[in-house]
Amino acid sequence: MTRSRRALIRALPATLAGAALAGSPLSTLAQDAPLKILVGFPAGGSIDTIARNLAAELTGLLKRPVLVENRPGAGGQIAAVALRSAAPDGNTLFLTNSHTVSMIPLTVRNPGFEPAKDFTPVSLVAISPDVLAVNVKLVGERGGLREFMEWARANPATASIGVPAPASAPDFAVKMMGKAFGVNLNSVPYRGDGPVVQDLVAGQVAGGIGSVGAMSQFAKAGQIRMLAVNLPARMERMPEVPTYAEQGLKGYDSGNFVALFAPTGTSTDFVRRVNAAVGTVTKSAEFIQKLAVLGITPSHSTPEGLGSLVRQADQALGEMVKAADFRMP
Repeated sequence: MTRSRRALIRALPATLAGAALAGSPLSTLAQDAPLKILVGFPAGGSIDTIARNLAAELTGLLKRPVLVENRPGAGGQIAAVALRSAAPDGNTLFLTNSHTVSMIPLTVRNPGFEPAKDFTPVSLVAISPDVLAVNVKLVGERGGLREFMEWARANPATASIGVPAPASAPDFAVKMMGKAFGVNLNSVPYRGDGPVVQDLVAGQVAGGIGSVGAMSQFAKAGQIRMLAVNLPARMERMPEVPTYAEQGLKGYDSGNFVALFAPTGTSTDFVRRVNAAVGTVTKSAEFIQKLAVLGITPSHSTPEGLGSLVRQADQALGEMVKAADFRMP
């Protein structure tokens, strides 16, 4: 052993020094450690479900354990701050949605992270649109968005629409609908779309905005009716549900992406390897089927493509915030 190598090993922590003495390259150590995927939402939710199915597939493809760690709270903000603080050593990823990376920086003062500065885009994983649905007993079994707006105009005391969170895209969409159609609508914020659907089915609110997965079973049962989806075009699996733009509301058609990020400074080689693995997962028939139950469509991009998508979302959501006359508290 050369003098220079002995000096290097003496300067290393004991665990790393042992690996060096055994002849193991330091670059392989991170690959032996579990890869952690941070999720900023509770276990059992759609983002958590995507993460756990993704982790199961990546474990085999990357040949290392991939674990999910839930750090719920503040619309993903807590987990986002944790990613910013994580070492860029290839051991930590963050699976989140466009609300966390594009909406929170527009609506929260000092959120504790700057996506463009603190995050490295890895890959798009899925597109998860929201739908507007109404209670059939209150609103009726026929009509689209315009007819619902006419009903709301005639029933101002009960024209409430539940949304999954305050200062969210659905919350701003309600305000945009009111302005576009000249109707006084009341947006009712909840903590997630599960409670929105519960109150919608119970008739506590006339309308509600939530994920396709949360709404579908109640729509199939005839308890609620889906009126609009926030995508540029209709979904293949729900061709009967028109877009907002088709019905006269512009500016709410970006959907909701779900994507992986790494801490800034993470090696390009690691990002590329994970990106390639995610590309394989999103083409897996099993993964596609599991997400289809949630109304979510797997989708893959390059790291650069995800960066571009985030910038587009920043602009689109920024315009929504402005159109809704939101003022940051």
